[in-house]
Amino acid sequence: MRGLYERIHEAVEDIRARYSARPRVGIILGTGLGGFGKEIEAQTVIPYEEIRHFPRTTVMTHAGQLICGQLCNVPVVAMEGRFHYYEGYSMQEVTFPVRVMKALGIEILVLSSACGGMNPHFDKGDIIILEDHINLMPENPLRGWNDDQLGPRFPDMCWPYDRELLQIAEEVALHNRIRAHRGVYVAVPGPNLETRAEYRFLRGIGADVVGMSTVPEVIVAVHAGLRVLALSVVTDLCFPDALQPADIEDIIRTANEAEPKLRCIVRGVLERIRESLSPA
Repeated sequence: MRGLYERIHEAVEDIRARYSARPRVGIILGTGLGGFGKEIEAQTVIPYEEIRHFPRTTVMTHAGQLICGQLCNVPVVAMEGRFHYYEGYSMQEVTFPVRVMKALGIEILVLSSACGGMNPHFDKGDIIILEDHINLMPENPLRGWNDDQLGPRFPDMCWPYDRELLQIAEEVALHNRIRAHRGVYVAVPGPNLETRAEYRFLRGIGADVVGMSTVPEVIVAVHAGLRVLALSVVTDLCFPDALQPADIEDIIRTANEAEPKLRCIVRGVLERIRESLSPA
């Protein structure tokens, strides 16, 4: 972790050379949801390879670029493609962009992802508004020496997901007749999907949905003092007694079909909160 502060600010320098505004909201776009970036009035688009210390995405549905601009008259910076532990990156590398977005000035982090649904009340295409999580990743992004410039040694995780943002997201979904649920997300390392016995275990310990991302980024966001809203699309059903082999093309198709609903919720939340954000 030593030298992290310096690496963050070197990356910020590369971005600032092409984008001078201060973003208020950071957005991480997950599997099948990269098209959401077209909603942003982009001032500049920066490939990850042109930002020092940024990893390179290896997931085929992730574009691998940073979009800087406006969404609903709110300055935003959005990642078209995230990084995963299963790609071989350390947790510090996976979460590095969250640190950079915080240094750029964001106050709120919005995350999207795809997930497997284990709650029998959920269906494919439903939006899950995360209210809590279970971390089963084998490594913690805060492990090691703590730089007090970046956050406290022992960040509290009582409410990792902002309760006001969660409520607003629910209200927006209800107003627009979007099927959305609160849920608990369990993060697993991947890249393999789970066995029937593992799904029973994960459901038994209190999880509604399962995925391979989000939680490390949320931990770092809380450490950095950011407010967090996380939305996940149920792309496949993981019921042990009726489990079928996963169809990756179907998962991506389901995520793409759900994208307008996710876009509607995010836009609705930004419209509701923009007056509360700090001035430029």
